[in-house]
Amino acid sequence: MKKDTLEYEQALDAVVEILRERARPGAAPLTYGDLSSELAERGYHVPAYEGPLPYLLEGASVQESLDGSLPPLSAVVVLRETGRPSGGFFKLARRAPYQRPGDDTELWVKEITQLAKHYADS
Repeated sequence: MKKDTLEYEQALDAVVEILRERARPGAAPLTYGDLSSELAERGYHVPAYEGPLPYLLEGASVQESLDGSLPPLSAVVVLRETGRPSGGFFKLARRAPYQRPGDDTELWVKEITQLAKHYADS
């Protein structure tokens, strides 16, 4: 799957839909593997740890908040081993347009909390 193709854009829309559901209050984060499986069920082959998944996660976050006023939507995707996002999430959250301060745990907890508030009524 290549960026800037119809398949990529459709997979991106599916990622946004899945992550919005997981951002709602009371919903549990999902692992990269679970996200890959959910995408496969929708017809998109996106391996959990290689290929386009990092780009799709970043794209979903940017699509939902071009100006960085909302938390990165990718905050709801975590590593199975740690229950926390990968380093890519923290890099995204610390650069423009997000510019989020704080240590990793503090930053992530704050972003998850804000996402739940935002998607509570969605």
